Amino acid sequence: MVSGADQKVLLSIETEDVSLFLKGIPYDLRYYSFKQYQNHLKFEQEWMKLDIDGIGIQTCMVFDASTNELRPYDQGPFPPIFFENGVYQLVVIPKADELLDFYHEHPGLRNAVSAVGEKNHFLLMGQLDFKNEVGFTTFSIRKNGEEILSVTLEIFPSKLNYKKDYVQLLREVSDEVYNLAFHFIKKTYLTGNFESTNKPSATEFYRLLEHFFSEFLHAIQLIERQPHLQLKKEYEWVPAHRIRKSDSRTRKFIAGRPHLFTEVEKGISINGKSFLPTKGWNVKKTITHDNWENRFVKNMMWRLVQKLDDLKRRLEGKNSRYELEPDPETIQKIDEGKKLLNDRLQNSFWKQIGKLDRSVINQVVQMKAGYRDAFKIYLILMKGIILQGNLLRMSLKDVALLYEYWTYLKMGQILRTHFIIEKQDVVTYKYGSLFVKLEEGASAEQVFRHPQTNEKIILSYQKNIHSLPTVSQKPDIFLQIEKMGVDYTYNYVFDAKYRIDFGLDGNNPVGPGPMEDDINTMHRYRDALVVKSGGPYERHAFGAYVLFPWFDEENYENHPFYKSIDEVNIGGFPFLPNATKLVERFVERLVNSNPEELQEEGILPRGSIDYWESGLEEKVLVVSINKREPYLAAKQKKQVTIHAGTLRKGWERAKYVSLYVTQPVSKELSVENGIRFYGEIDRIDLQGDQGQMFVHFHVKAWQTLPHIIRPVGYGIQNHLLTSINLLRQAEELPELFMKSGEEMKLWRMLRRLTTKVRTTLDTTILDRAKKILAYQIGFYSVDLDTEKGEIHVSYFGERQQTIPLSMLEKDPNRVFKILRDILFKD
Repeated sequence: MVSGADQKVLLSIETEDVSLFLKGIPYDLRYYSFKQYQNHLKFEQEWMKLDIDGIGIQTCMVFDASTNELRPYDQGPFPPIFFENGVYQLVVIPKADELLDFYHEHPGLRNAVSAVGEKNHFLLMGQLDFKNEVGFTTFSIRKNGEEILSVTLEIFPSKLNYKKDYVQLLREVSDEVYNLAFHFIKKTYLTGNFESTNKPSATEFYRLLEHFFSEFLHAIQLIERQPHLQLKKEYEWVPAHRIRKSDSRTRKFIAGRPHLFTEVEKGISINGKSFLPTKGWNVKKTITHDNWENRFVKNMMWRLVQKLDDLKRRLEGKNSRYELEPDPETIQKIDEGKKLLNDRLQNSFWKQIGKLDRSVINQVVQMKAGYRDAFKIYLILMKGIILQGNLLRMSLKDVALLYEYWTYLKMGQILRTHFIIEKQDVVTYKYGSLFVKLEEGASAEQVFRHPQTNEKIILSYQKNIHSLPTVSQKPDIFLQIEKMGVDYTYNYVFDAKYRIDFGLDGNNPVGPGPMEDDINTMHRYRDALVVKSGGPYERHAFGAYVLFPWFDEENYENHPFYKSIDEVNIGGFPFLPNATKLVERFVERLVNSNPEELQEEGILPRGSIDYWESGLEEKVLVVSINKREPYLAAKQKKQVTIHAGTLRKGWERAKYVSLYVTQPVSKELSVENGIRFYGEIDRIDLQGDQGQMFVHFHVKAWQTLPHIIRPVGYGIQNHLLTSINLLRQAEELPELFMKSGEEMKLWRMLRRLTTKVRTTLDTTILDRAKKILAYQIGFYSVDLDTEKGEIHVSYFGERQQTIPLSMLEKDPNRVFKILRDILFKD
């Protein structure tokens, strides 16, 4: 349990003007103690971002969790010490009798730190409380309105792996709806760059304007100093003696009107007589600023004023579940921006410029100084933002809400891979909203059809279920499944809960799982969702399940709240971007089961785990490419050829083909050495006679793995059969060799402790290998002795522990704890 003794001074800064101290607990709740967090750091090298800038900085000390001491800032980088849901005490002591201010763009944090004490003896004090917010946070200390110290911290997730789960979660949410993750102003932010898009939000406009507004005004002022000029023709109807200049237009006008001519002594000779016009058009040329280019720039300013008005209305409008109270300082910034633009529009130069009634994109707008810059910035302000690059700050929705969004979007994605989508209506962008959010209620649903049975599947988000005998219910995800032969749907509740019971109080000896009160909420959902059809009320929710952010699916299968799904149809599933197997298997099972199976209380009868495991573990044939021509044929023609005589038993079960690029091909073609590409097999052709038979695998399209699987001293002579899940998870070539359930379970268990697991085989050629010798973690090795039925743990070759292999199946959590205690002992 966390105690006061775990509190540390995390940051200490001395400047000419102030002394700053930031105090808190330097680890998160995934770890039982500070010592366990230190052991974790030995294997996982994660570093936090920390930027400190100011006037007259003398010393800056940062707490190093790996050494349990304060170290100079310039000796970084440092392991993470700031986490979501952490509370950090800030104290700023002035060195002179001057009043200081604390500033953060989020009003909640800004108001949390204030001056305390008496006159001439005051200091700034307060708590920085980061709920479910992750990313960077920047605050500053000001003296007389001038910034004298700025600090940027990086806040890490406490329930997710930052670089893997959180970043992947953000990416998957953004892939569905690119700006769905954005919020307006939060305590933390990530950095990004601008991107062309059809539907940028008001939040994105504000961030872009904040960054580019001064440049836009500078461009406008340059235009005012060096405006584009235009010669303008004016036509004046005057007596003939006042006509000084004419052109083809005026001459043509006069020539077609003979009644304007009179006979004179000397003039234009026509049929022996002389004539001159009595009146006509005089052409006068003047210089004007009222041209299309200047009208175009004026229109840009006017449009920006309109967008600022709209932004202010959204900020001051009716707040919804995800909105925020308007911040006076933000409103003031918007008003100041409007005033600066309106002041320019009231300038005498712009007052003479008319309205734009056509599109103008010419060389002046694109090339001339001032015009070019204003137009370029205006285009950027109409764009959106992507979380790539370091140009712009972008606040995100809190992790709990992002997780809730992701669970729904991912469930829809899972259903899309197996069933035909008919309707998708879950995203809204209503007037008055600052940012994009998922729609709620009856219209927020995705509808699918089973390709074989034509049964309908409906996935709803935040469906408000009325007409209940007690109170209405609103689960996060509501799954309705039609079945042939019955006139009602089978309904299931999935509720995203960004909470984990880590068992820190000693009451959870079976490993991480959902919170007990969240499981109680699932009981409430199922009991509350009832329907009356000509008789007494009946339950119409067949099951209710918590989705919680955990990654170790293998060991969780032994958790009571997973087993309870089989027994009473209530429990929990770990669900993260890299842990979707259990949910996917379960949902597919629900949709494919017949009504009689669903009617039974236990939805997962014994043996179904093995059945679905075999269905999900699709096979991949990894083929060694050791020459230039086969590689080019594979990539360009999407064809992989193997001599039939080399194919081993089981190759026909392969659904995918993957390419292992050997070192000679890598050097010759300047491509990566290892496995990067794989593709689904479209068809297989046989060619040749009995002695020289070749098998041609035709691939639908090549897909790219998220990272290359590196050889690390191993290779493949011909080909290797592995599973698609292993291919996607593996980082090193020997990991693909794993075949038995014990090997895979032990490997995944070790990967839960650290990603730095190296697999050692009995030979460096995978398709000749017979067994795995050991898994290497630093100086430790873990090996399976299947003949003796034992797991051996050694340090520098010396045996440290022997574990019965049967325990891996019967009590995997105990095996996990034994390995954890050995590998992470003090």
